[in-house]
Amino acid sequence: MFRSLLELYLIFFRMGAVTFGGGYTMLPILRREITQKRNWMDEEAIMDYYALSQGLPGIIAVNVSVFIGYRRRRVYGAVAAALGIVSPCVVIITVIAACLSNFQDNVQVQHALAGISVCVGALILDAVLSMWKKGVKDVFGAVLCFAILSLSLFTRLSPVLLVVGSALLGIWMGRRKKEAL
Repeated sequence: MFRSLLELYLIFFRMGAVTFGGGYTMLPILRREITQKRNWMDEEAIMDYYALSQGLPGIIAVNVSVFIGYRRRRVYGAVAAALGIVSPCVVIITVIAACLSNFQDNVQVQHALAGISVCVGALILDAVLSMWKKGVKDVFGAVLCFAILSLSLFTRLSPVLLVVGSALLGIWMGRRKKEAL
């Protein structure tokens, strides 16, 4: 049992150490580690965890890690995965806070952070394209996606309301399709 918990912790520790930019940048690494390398679950389950995590309070990466850890080893797995994903952040933030005044004006550090920002943008785009492929299956899905994007960009509606509203519309549309059969 300890070995599997340690494995969960280390997998999420490595992800937490290299996923600058939040939960979306974690998706390509998560897919490789969880679905392709270890075959613990399929990509659809991971996308479901992402969708659910967006509507929950807290950090998406932590929420997703808790869901996956819980699925693997129940409560202890959830704790191990959550600790794994946040541990690198705690270490990195502590080191940065201790050294910030020495490095904040360093041109090399500024260039490195600019390069990391570009990488984060590419990883987020990869996550968006993956979620599009898995989530948008018909015209209704595409229209709903663009409607929610528009509401998100041009209104101050809460993301929680958008997620709940999308879920309700998805349920409604699923029932209509079922009735049509």
